[in-house]
Amino acid sequence: MIKKFFITGTDTNVGKTIASSILLKKAAAFGYKTAGYKPISSGHQKKTCNFLNNDATILKKSSSIILSEKEVNPISFFENAPPHILSKFQKKNIKKIELSLGLKNITKKSNWILVEGAGGWYTPLSDKETFSDWVKKEKLTVIIIVAIKLGCINHAILTEKAIISEKITCGGWIANNIFPKDKYNMYYIQTLLSYIKSPFLGEIPYLNNKNKINVKKIKIKLPK
Repeated sequence: MIKKFFITGTDTNVGKTIASSILLKKAAAFGYKTAGYKPISSGHQKKTCNFLNNDATILKKSSSIILSEKEVNPISFFENAPPHILSKFQKKNIKKIELSLGLKNITKKSNWILVEGAGGWYTPLSDKETFSDWVKKEKLTVIIIVAIKLGCINHAILTEKAIISEKITCGGWIANNIFPKDKYNMYYIQTLLSYIKSPFLGEIPYLNNKNKINVKKIKIKLPK
């Protein structure tokens, strides 16, 4: 059975890629053939003569199967801005069929796939469609990454309600401590446990060095 999940966040810069990397490695440890997929990216880093998206690079390295950069990230934009705006400036329409074809290709090679979105749940792909429309079409199970900070409670509740309202399965949520813990962090998580009905998959501690992560020490459960 092939498992496919979509990673969304309560906002941009909440740690979707770090969480995806950890989940991919944990799934591989259970014997799955894992693959990270970033269908749309914006913002690149220069590496030799190529320009690579950092998120896509991390997903590629975290996958247990070998994938090309194009397979991991078929649609990319150089600047760091909302994809639908960049597509207008560059006259490069984002077509859902391209996203689906890329996913279908990876599905032939892997049996545990994480698809990382861009920004939050309703990130637009055009003036008429959002990322959520494609997720619904593909019937993907969604995992919410919640950055533990001021405002996260409202954002997390709204995100889960939006997902459920579209009759999409929410497989769980992960708390990500993007700042060093303060006295309120545990209360944020306790409050979220009261309001969020989807399974709590675990907590990512504040990471001083994101390049050296001991996955075994991070207590996160795989979604069902």
